[in-house]
Parts: sequence; C-alpha cells; structure tokens
Amino acid sequence: MTLTRLCAAAVSTVLVLGCISGCGSKAPPSGEAQPAAEAAASAKPAQGVTGERIAAVASEPEVWLSYGRGYDEQRYSPLDSINDANVEGLGLAWYYDLDYNRGQEATPLVVDGVLYTTGAWSVVYALDAVTGELLWKHDPAVPKQTAQQACCDVVNRGVALWQGKVFVGTLDGRLQALDAATGKLLWSVVTVDQSQAYTITGAPRVVKGKVLIGNGGAEFGVRGYLSAYDVNDGSLVWRFFTVPGDPAKPFESPAMEMAAKTWTGEWWNYGGGGTVWDSMAYDPELDLLYIGVGNGSPWNQKIRSPDGGDNLFLSSIVALKPDTGEYVWHYQTTPGETWDYTATQHIMLAELPIDGKPRKVLMQAPKNGFFYVLDRATGELLSAEPYVKITWATHVDMSTGRPVETENARYTAGPVTIFPANQGGHNWHPMSYSPKTGLVYIPAQEIPQGYGDVKDFIFRPGLLNVGIDPLLLQLPQDEPTKQAVLDMLKGYLLAWDPVQQKAAWRVEYPGAWNGGTLATAGNLVFQGTAMGDLMAYRADDGTALWRAPAGSGIVAAPITYSIDGEQYVTVLAGWGGAGPIVVGEIAKLEGRVGNVSRVLTFKLGGKATLPPGGIPADRRPEPPPATASPALVAVGEKLYYDYCFVCHGDNAVSGSTIPDLRYMDAATHQAFAGIVMGARADKGMPSFAKYTNIDEINAIHAYLTDRAHAELERLADSGSEPD
Repeated sequence: MTLTRLCAAAVSTVLVLGCISGCGSKAPPSGEAQPAAEAAASAKPAQGVTGERIAAVASEPEVWLSYGRGYDEQRYSPLDSINDANVEGLGLAWYYDLDYNRGQEATPLVVDGVLYTTGAWSVVYALDAVTGELLWKHDPAVPKQTAQQACCDVVNRGVALWQGKVFVGTLDGRLQALDAATGKLLWSVVTVDQSQAYTITGAPRVVKGKVLIGNGGAEFGVRGYLSAYDVNDGSLVWRFFTVPGDPAKPFESPAMEMAAKTWTGEWWNYGGGGTVWDSMAYDPELDLLYIGVGNGSPWNQKIRSPDGGDNLFLSSIVALKPDTGEYVWHYQTTPGETWDYTATQHIMLAELPIDGKPRKVLMQAPKNGFFYVLDRATGELLSAEPYVKITWATHVDMSTGRPVETENARYTAGPVTIFPANQGGHNWHPMSYSPKTGLVYIPAQEIPQGYGDVKDFIFRPGLLNVGIDPLLLQLPQDEPTKQAVLDMLKGYLLAWDPVQQKAAWRVEYPGAWNGGTLATAGNLVFQGTAMGDLMAYRADDGTALWRAPAGSGIVAAPITYSIDGEQYVTVLAGWGGAGPIVVGEIAKLEGRVGNVSRVLTFKLGGKATLPPGGIPADRRPEPPPATASPALVAVGEKLYYDYCFVCHGDNAVSGSTIPDLRYMDAATHQAFAGIVMGARADKGMPSFAKYTNIDEINAIHAYLTDRAHAELERLADSGSEPD
C-alpha cells in the first residue's frame, strides 16, 4: 500500500451533507425569541457598544465586545485577577446546556452583565453572565435541509453587538438584527442566492455602522464575496467579490478586472470559490478593513483554471476601505492554490519591533503552514517562516513574496502525500497574542494528506466538488497501518515568536483539532482540547497549571470578563466541526470524548459540578446478511465517498454525534432508501432525491452492510465492545 494511501487517512474534506439517523438535536426550533420575562426585563440593551468603544477595548478589561475582543482581534485580556499564582483555584461557577449536541464554535460576547453567544443551527442565547440564567433565546428556524450544503457541521461562531442590537448570520444565508434586551427580531435580510449552496457560519463584525458578513460554500460551486449592511435597516451598502465572474459580463470593480487576468479556462462555470467565511480585522487609524479569502472551487486548479495563473484573490489577505468596499492592497499566501489552503484563518493586528523599529503589522498562520508578518499599511511582506511541518514548499522567496514549491507538489505527475493536509497547519480555531510575552499562541497541527487527480470529474452544483480522488482520503483498515497514520498525526499548542519567527515552546496533545486560545495579563494561556479538557498554561514557558474536564471535546476559544471585580473564564464545549465529522475513525482511535454541548463558566472558588455521564457509546445491532457482490460493494464505496463520507466519516466511521452508519438498526436498514430520499429531512438528514437513484442507493447500502460485517469480525477477533 502506498504512503499516499496510508497518510490520506488524516484528511478531511470538511463538508457536511446530512445524517441518516438524526443529528444529535435536543430541542426542536421555534423560530421565535424565547425570553424569560422577568430576566429579560432587567437585561441591559448593550446600547453603549460603538466603534469607538471597540477600538478602545484595551482600556476596558472587564468586557468582551467583538469576536476577537477588539478590532485588532488579539484575543488578549488585560485582566489578571486570575493568574499563574492562583489559577489552580478555578472552579466551575455555572453551566448552561445548549439545545443541540453538535459542534460548538462560538466566541461569546459580554457587556453590561449579559453574555451573548450562539450555538449550533445559528441559535442565539443571552445569559446572565454571573449566574448563567437564560434571559432570552432566538431560534432562526434554519431549514434542516441546509445541512446538506454546510461544509463543516451546522456550526456558528458568534454574534456582533452595536448600539443595542445583536447581529447573527444564519446557516441558510440570512443576516438578522435582534434587540439586545429581548431577542426580538428587528430585521432580517437574505445575503445569498439561496438556490445555490451558500452558508454562513462566521461571526459578523460591525465597522462604522456597517455589519460585515461573508459566507461559505466554495466546495459546492459558489463565488465568494463580503457584504456590508446598514445596521439600522439591513440595506446593502456595498459588496466586494473575491474572484471574478464571467468576463463576458461587466466586471463589478477594477479589482475584479485585474483579478480576471490571473485566471484561465471557464472558471465561472465552477463558481470559482474564494469565500470569506471567517477572518476579519480593522485598523481605525489607517481606516482599513482586512479580510481572509478561502480556497478555489474546485480545489484542483487544473479543473477550474487549466492553464494555471495566480487566481486572485484566492488564499489572499485583502485590505479594503470599509466605507465603500474599495480594494486597497492584497497579499496572496498561496498563488494558484490547489490544496484547499485557505487564508481565512485568524488575522491579528499588533505593533512589533521589526529591525529595531516599531512596525504596525498584520499576522496570520493560514492553512499552508507558513506564519506571515505583513506591514498592514501597504501589504509588504516582512517575514514568512514555517510554523509546522511543510512538504509542499521549501520556503517563501522574500524577493517575490511567493512560496517555492517542491517537485510534484501540484500532483501533476501522480498522487502525492503532502503536509499540511487540507485541514491545515492551523484551521479556523482562533489564535491569540500577548503583548506581555510577545508570543502568538497557535492551535497547531500536523496532518498528512493524499492528493491526486480524480478521473472523469463531473461538476455537480450543490454537492462536493474538490476534483481530487476521494479514495485517497480513506483510512486503511489494518491495525498496523492505522497506527502508522496516527504516529504521523500531531496536535499541539504552539507559542510562536513573530519577530524571531521561531517557536518559543510547545505542548503536545494526543491528536489534532484542539480548541482556540485566550491569552491574559495573568501570564496565562487557556485552551480547550479535543480530549475534553479546558487547560491553563503559564504563558511565558508553557507549564501546565490547571485542568478542568469539560465532558466534551472543545473546539471553541475561551474568553474572560469581570463583573463587580470578579473575573470569569467562559468556553463553549461541544465536539464537532469538520475534523471529527469526516475523520471519525481517527477521532475514535484517539479516545476522544463525545459531545455534551454546554456553556461552561469558571471563577476562583467556583463550586458547581457537571452532571455525571454523557452520550452513551454506540451499541451495534446485527446487520442484515451481506449478500451483495464485491463489484456492487465497490460501486457503493465510490458513491458513499461522492455523497456521504463528508458527514458520516471515512470508512463509514463517525467520530461526532452524527450517526455511525455501521450501527444502523433493523428499522433503519429497512427504511434506508426512503431516508436518503428525504423521509427524515425534518430531523437534519437532507434529501438526496435530486442527486441519486434507487440503484445507487442500494449500492451504498450494500457498502454500509459490508462495513458493518467487517466491524463485527473485528470485534470478534479482538473480543472488544463496539466503539
């Protein structure tokens, strides 16, 4: 077996297409705000949140006003009541159970004693920040069919606040404004063409009275853009497209005319990609907005732009004027990207001593494995060095600003194994920066990825279109090979010196896909882990100081705030997102915990306790007889990777709360065809009626039955219970 096939196990194509047996939901959506009347009446409306206040947040340690705390997105808190001398005294103050046991990725905001957060399916919660009491809840009633076009679980990363309003982007592409005191819907606008596979999972930002929101869906064949809406009525102010459309039509801006010269073929028929699904930052002094742009559609450049080209503005950091959306400058991290190397990862602003002089810089650790420091006024590259293992390029040429690629990195001469995987050396999980230590704290990971051309590529709008052989993503089933893959996987907390461009220290974890980070003036770094712990480390040397079991893997980033002089630390616990959905077998092999989604808040001397237990392990019923021919099973395997694996996992092994299809009961086996055709669409399993037919469904069922029997044999040989 080739190294490519061995290493490909760790990859995730990061796409969610549904779930056969339900989706781990705990409560049906209502579509209405649900206030607790007395609590809502006493809640303050966050009226004082303005741009001036967000820009000056460093002078207001007790609050968390925007996704990255302030416009600079540093995720650094000046609070130090909890510090490296007393952090071992932290205890649970309160917890709040969320409605859906799915991936929880939100960063809560806190002001005026109220904590605002989102959960899965774009539900918004306002909680008393001291007690955890629910003040109000707003469920936008996202149609469950939307899960089919959500690349990375039905997650949401949070809200924005502005002058008494709460803004949220919904999974199905709406932008909504809510009253911060009551949760009442004030206005709602559709920001996307809902006939296409657009989604929103990112947190909005508000700059100069404009709500900024992007979208996702590049793998499904869409064209990316960022939109700005008026905070008062939701009217569209401007829109910046990130990739050019059909050149036979007028270009929307001079920037698109410039970008079109870097594309070839008929890319517009594939959408082009370039979605702005996460990172933004704003410099009030320069009055520049910075956005990170995503991958191409399809990933494989030979399909979307067959004669090459840089394909602007894919995988780029772009500076815009926030009043008009006018292009100012860009820096492309991965020209002509063909690996899903997005530049949508966290963007942070800081002032660093460069060559002995203070310099206003922008920092990013995108998927491609290089850490970049740019002059944020001009986009000039100041430095770029690998922060994780990289095999697709040797270095960045400082004279050109371009990576120097290795032989066959673009898999033109056949399949190749590459580091980092499409999951990246760092994914969406936020990093943080401490001006006290001068270090950036990165949730880093090293994962191998198999890349190779797919034969007879067919573009299918609304479904996965990566242009890479999906069988390269498969984890081999023999135990020694599994262990060999696991030995290559690494996940760690990396403290990175952005001036020296080198590691200061690192803390190893059993696996990848660990949570975002928070740095504080108490010489602390907080991070949740995939194994289900919230950790605190000494920020200057990485010494582990405190651990709290969370009852679930953590992917979100913690925050801290204070009320009446008491400091709190809050994080959302809830295992999910792209990694565990797709690479389920690796998640289970690493022994990660399940998902019980909660908001967890800690304080010194906290005495609360979590309930015992969690989601019970799967118990495997007897599958129907395996009577299908090997040829039919092989057809079903290919179709499974076309339609199903991006939700139910490689080799039909789920590592998340989405059902493991090896464990279907007799009733589910009997109803399988109807479920695929839409019988459980209201529960989150989308209908595939327009994509497939009964013969294909029967082939997929044959493959799943074969996988179920293989699991039976494995358990019989090992004498084990099911995972």
